[in-house]
Amino acid sequence: MMPVVKRRQVPISRLALITSLALAGCAGMARLSADSSPEAKREAVSARAEARWQALIKGDLDAAYQYLSPGSRATIPLDVYKATHKVGLYRGAKVDSVACEAAACKVVMLIRYDFKSFKGVETRLTEQWVIEGGQAWILVRR
Repeated sequence: MMPVVKRRQVPISRLALITSLALAGCAGMARLSADSSPEAKREAVSARAEARWQALIKGDLDAAYQYLSPGSRATIPLDVYKATHKVGLYRGAKVDSVACEAAACKVVMLIRYDFKSFKGVETRLTEQWVIEGGQAWILVRR
């Protein structure tokens, strides 16, 4: 059996470890803003753009819709958004470049899709993203 002193020290050291890990995790989850570093903005916007396109490729339009800016979602209902996308068309997508100025970012995507008898067509697509409420959102107009 452990002496009393050791039993009391173990929970305190575990608590210290858990607290330090939690604080380190929170530090890495800083909210995105217009004042964030250019690298932080590029990373965050690139990751969100990539994730949105992966949802589109999988045909998960509900998930892809969640990347729309709050203003875009307010003006474009989910059913209208779904009607504008053809499921199964896209085959691949990757971020080609991201350029941000303050809270506005331009993302150039390289999209691969099939069109009639043409398979694996690649094209560049420019998207507008905004940083709002600590997050990056795509602007979509009807």
